[in-house]
This record gives sequence, structure tokens and C-alpha cells, in this order.
Amino acid sequence: MAKVGANGRSGGLRPRRLLLCLDGVPHKLIEAARHRGLFDGFGPPSRLLSPFPTMTNVALSAMLGATPPAGYESLYFDRSVRELRGGIRKYLGRRTPDKIPSSYMDDLDYQEPLPFEFLIYVAPESIWRADMGKFRERFRNAPPDRDYFAFLKATDGLLHSQGPARLGVALESLDKILNEIRDHCGSETEIVMFSDHGMNLEENRRVPLKSMLLRRAFQVVIPAFGLCSYVAIYCDEQVIPEVARATVEVEGVDFAVYKDRQAVVVESERGRARIESETEGYRYLVVMGDPLELGLVVEGSKADKKTDKEWFETTASHKYPDAVPNVYKSLFTQRVQHTADILVSLKDGYYYGWSPFGKLVNLAATHGNALQSSSNAFLMSTHRQFPAYVRADEAKVLLRE
Repeated sequence: MAKVGANGRSGGLRPRRLLLCLDGVPHKLIEAARHRGLFDGFGPPSRLLSPFPTMTNVALSAMLGATPPAGYESLYFDRSVRELRGGIRKYLGRRTPDKIPSSYMDDLDYQEPLPFEFLIYVAPESIWRADMGKFRERFRNAPPDRDYFAFLKATDGLLHSQGPARLGVALESLDKILNEIRDHCGSETEIVMFSDHGMNLEENRRVPLKSMLLRRAFQVVIPAFGLCSYVAIYCDEQVIPEVARATVEVEGVDFAVYKDRQAVVVESERGRARIESETEGYRYLVVMGDPLELGLVVEGSKADKKTDKEWFETTASHKYPDAVPNVYKSLFTQRVQHTADILVSLKDGYYYGWSPFGKLVNLAATHGNALQSSSNAFLMSTHRQFPAYVRADEAKVLLRE
């Protein structure tokens, strides 16, 4: 049996591993595929909890312990020069070092050609078939004595533009490819398949957030690119609380969060709360209402404080998975190099993004917010059974070691 070490090279520690990430495939859809008889050689899929904002580079850098990307998307606000950078230029030409957002991409043995990332919205059928075909060919020609890490990004674009029915067809094709691989490799190769984030599966409409803020004379910068269910806002420090309160008045906004010294303030139409970091845990302090809807979890004056482990155990299956640590870390863990002043989570059914792109694409699904639909990615293996819930920050030991 060919075995490899934790670095993917020869080492005699464990079977060779095919690590396969499917961009944007939610736990819900992989479960549905298994009920149809697909991926029957895998164990039950765990819910892999993507960090908020539930975006690809944010999630994968956390899951793989890699360097944080510059921004939440390819278009981002660079604080050092106070201007927007990146954007559509990322997709022009070839993939150069300046177009690699995080060090996790250095480990990829296969990812789609750069133009595919945009063309999936123009010719989805051709692109996803070409993407899976290229992956199969590259893997069959790879050295059999080391791990192989592939990232299929066409699944995300397919869901955005075509919805779950067309993704189902693509998953049937992938299942056939993986069965071929298992027949060829036998038990000498473990296949670990996972996704970076989930997806809401409904028609979405744009939130007029920036226009409302400008009408109220707020000076803000909001990078608008992908059609996603989160918003990153940059503004002067003295107006942050006022801007956050204004955003939650807009239809489609679920909540907004910002730093207040060493705490995070959560603003919502349901009320206001503070999340404070305590020794080994967090405290959820309600100012008014209950913006994260934790009333059933936080009962009594002493129950608002829990260890990190207790919060995870009590809220992993919550409407906002791992709600308190996840929201706190969105601002106090360096998920990106240029952290927003305010992060906004939109309700399912709403998005914000680049207006011309919104006219080009009929948005059948999207992601980015802190709700279950976008947060619940999946993780499953042909050789191992994982815990029912796994945090992104704790996934590396399962994926790479």
C-alpha cells in the first residue's frame, strides 16, 4: 500500500489522500445527492461550519491554516492607500502571483483555468464539464505516491446561475469520475470531499444599501463585486455606530456588527447585543431585544457567559451556527488583511454586489451571510467518519494531517 506523511509526500504514516473541494456546495445538497444513491462509498457528511462572511478565500484560508486574503473578494478596500483594488482585472490574462489570494492555493494540484471563473456564468454547461474532465485527466496522470489536492470551482458558479437542479446533474458526473478513481486506485487512496461554504437556494434581489447611506450623507466605501449575501463597509471611526444602525433599517438586512474596544456590537431590527471575550470563552450581553436569537440558549443572568467549547456545543446547529464565537471572530480574527469596519449579514433572498453583474446573471442562489444555508458546508471521507459538526478553524488536522 502506498502511504504518505502529513506533508503529502512519502512517509509511511497513512494512505494516500485525494482532497477534493467543491466550491459552494451546501450540506443540504450533498445529503440529497446521497439519498439518490450518489457517493455511496463515503461516510455520512459532517456539517463543516464556514466562518462569517461565508466566502471562498475566507473559508479556505481558515480551513487550511493559510495566509489571509487581502479582502473578502477579489475587489477590496486597501486601507494602506485608502483605495479599491483588484476586481475584474483578476480574471484577465493568466494566473500570476498577484492573483493568488492566499497560500492555500500554493498547495493545489488542480484548479480551473482562470477564465473559467467568469465564463461559468456565460457557458455553465461547457465550463463545468470541462472543469471535471480536466480534473480527472490531471489526477490520473499524477504521481501515485503523494496526496493530490483539487479544487472544483465550477460548482459554485453553476449553483449561482443555474440552481440546484443543474448542480445535481454535475454531481452525477462527478460520482462516476470518483467511482472510476476508486476502481483504479483501490483502498490505497482515501478520498476526502468537502466544500468551503454553503448556499441559499432561492431567488435573490439586490439590497440598495449604499444609495441609502449616501442619501443620509454618510461617507462610506463598500466594495461591490460578487452577488453575495454579506456587505463589508469601511468608514471613519467616529460614524461607525451610526452607520451600523442605519444599515439595519434597510429591507433585507439581517444584522450588522462592529468593534467597540474589545467587544463586538450586534445591531439588528430585533435589538442590540454585545459580545465580549472572556478567559476561555465569550459573554453575550443583551442591551435590548435578542439580535442573534439566543434566548433559548442564554437563560438566566449567568448563562450569558460560556466557554468557547460550550458555545460551540450549544449553537453549532443554531440558526446562526456557532453564533457567538463566529461573529466575534469575524472582526477580531484576521480573516482578511483589510478587515471591514462594519460587516453586514443579509437575510436569505437578498444580495449586494456589482450592478452590471447583477443584470448579466439571473441569481438563483448565493452565499455570504451568517445563516445556516451559507454556513453549512460539508465534509466526508471514504475512510473516516468525522464529528457531526466541525469548525473551519479546526478542519486542517482532518484535511491535511
